Amino acid sequence: MTQTNEQNTSRDSAEQEKLQLVQSQFGVAAADYVTSKVHATGRDLPWLAEAAALTGVERVLDVATGGGHAAFALAPGAREVVALDITQPMLEVAQKEALARQLTNIRYLEGDALAIPCEDNSFDVVVCRKASHHFPRIRQAVQEWMRVLKPAGKLLLVDSISPEEDEQDAFLHQIETLRDPSHMRNYRVSEWRALLIEAGFEILDVRAWGLVLEVDDWTRRMRTPPATVTIIEELLRNASVATRERLHIEEPAGILAFTLPTAFLFAVKAG
Repeated sequence: MTQTNEQNTSRDSAEQEKLQLVQSQFGVAAADYVTSKVHATGRDLPWLAEAAALTGVERVLDVATGGGHAAFALAPGAREVVALDITQPMLEVAQKEALARQLTNIRYLEGDALAIPCEDNSFDVVVCRKASHHFPRIRQAVQEWMRVLKPAGKLLLVDSISPEEDEQDAFLHQIETLRDPSHMRNYRVSEWRALLIEAGFEILDVRAWGLVLEVDDWTRRMRTPPATVTIIEELLRNASVATRERLHIEEPAGILAFTLPTAFLFAVKAG
């Protein structure tokens, strides 16, 4: 814990507050993220293994591992996977699940995605799955990925994204932050492209799809207060026609749901 506390001294008070929210909210919900279908499954998990193309000699870093699913997907082909997270209960439940799966080459490390406690040029692959929308300084996070990757190392990024349209971007941000106050921002694919290229990455592939979320399950996993859930439901039901169409807001059989835009980006460290 000492190392994490030292890293946190560089954060301002607003970032510290967000960090504490992340640690408290995800600490309580840690076990739910191991079993969550949204996180434990998905078309992107095979894509990660395909893009990584591991041969058994590579070191992999899973940044903000959460329930550990990206680490689980890549461990069978790697020499070692380092699973990094700032929330100790997340690391504990992920490690327990890894042992149940007989994955013995995953090392769990408590640390900050904005100050990764690993050496320069020390990993062949860096993966960050469904986590970067919590990072308060995204450029610093991207620079850290670049720093710890070896030359020509691979970056595998999966996250929810914002629509390119301003109205739907603002609407999605509103309901995301209501549901989870520790949420920072979903970035547009155009923004991710700019961030990665600026940092020195070469983008090889981008794939986008929609993740259907039932509001009841989505908010229950984060333990969103009932009064706030009601506000989110009202916003979804009263959304503009354009927003309803863009986010596929529907309520079949009384189950309110929407589609969260999601993307997979595959890049390499130039040089």
